[in-house]
Amino acid sequence: MLSWDEFDKEDQPATPAAAAQSAQPAQANNALNDQASSAVEDARQVNADDSDAVARAKAALDQLDIQEGLDDLEGAAARVQVGDKQMINARADLNQLVPFKYDWAWQKYLDGCANHWMPQEVNMTADIALWKSADGLTEDERRIVKRNLGFFSTADSLVANNLVLAVYRLITNPECRQYILRQAFEEAIHTHAYQYCIESLGMDEGEIFNMYHEIPSVAKKAAWGLKYTRAISDPTFNTGTVETDKELLRNLIAYYCVLEGVFFYCGFTQILSMGRRNKMTGVAEQFQYILRDESMHLNFGIDVINQIKIENPHLWDAQMKDEATQMILQGTQLEIEYARDTMPRGVLGMNAAMMEDYLKFIANRRLTQIGLKEEYPGTSNPFPWMSEIMDLKKEKNFFETRVIEYQTGGALSWD
Repeated sequence: MLSWDEFDKEDQPATPAAAAQSAQPAQANNALNDQASSAVEDARQVNADDSDAVARAKAALDQLDIQEGLDDLEGAAARVQVGDKQMINARADLNQLVPFKYDWAWQKYLDGCANHWMPQEVNMTADIALWKSADGLTEDERRIVKRNLGFFSTADSLVANNLVLAVYRLITNPECRQYILRQAFEEAIHTHAYQYCIESLGMDEGEIFNMYHEIPSVAKKAAWGLKYTRAISDPTFNTGTVETDKELLRNLIAYYCVLEGVFFYCGFTQILSMGRRNKMTGVAEQFQYILRDESMHLNFGIDVINQIKIENPHLWDAQMKDEATQMILQGTQLEIEYARDTMPRGVLGMNAAMMEDYLKFIANRRLTQIGLKEEYPGTSNPFPWMSEIMDLKKEKNFFETRVIEYQTGGALSWD
């Protein structure tokens, strides 16, 4: 076993024999390096049989300044220490994954990989027959399916764009970036899943994919999210000041706590309720796979927000707390309006009033998760059957049981 004490001993005078022996590998290594360097230089020489394009390529590489590239790669750091790996505004080498600073981020990446699935794995035969049957679904049930496919096909694209065009660049911790890459891929799978459902059911694709600007309850939610990505998606936007750091924090709250943490829950509840009633089971299975991804996205985003607060306490002032509260409350109100639009009458054992209580229950959860007080005291979950599916009170433990039960697209059971 290695003892680190051995490396702390003072250097001992070397005997002539020992010195000569230790010099031999160094000399051999230097000779090998010289031989390699000569071979590299020979490879760069322009030969008579080189085309003009090849000759110009070799000549251009003679002008390459590798130090400039290394400076960009390493930032201001040489060897990265754990303390250098801040959530934002870090100057560490962004490509050096270890040593981890946030083990939870790496674990979420591994859990996401264990959670892999593809839309085509879900059998849609029963859904197609039910959808095409004249009396298979009520008009209220059809409205719910179409509204949710219309909203979610837009929402996951907005989240993906925000991640790829803005958040990935501005979050400077490498293990968090690793998870963001996984999340971006999952958002692509979700959009694929909605397209797969729409195509399988033979829906009017123009109607579904254009709801984000034709149906007010859908358009309002999309517009609300877009305003929080407008500034940070500008390629010239950079964090580093109090105001720009707060702008990024607003974006993270908008997308993780509201878009993925509030806007998705009315639709999830409606579609999963259909699955429990043995209706549209293929669509419902797609949504449950999506839900388990979104649960991890939500938990990751909340951890990122709270870590930024810990590392930058000056950002979490009274004004920022009030803004965050207002964002979650505005999102909740928009989702309540969406619930009323999708459920003008009672359907699937629920109605808009019950959904309003449920959304207020979720809003309280989001507020307390980022250290804010509840704004709807006394609100309870009116859908107890959701506790096993959405597990809102145990989101941190969601994957401790799930990954063992099924990985890489195993079939879901509605028991």
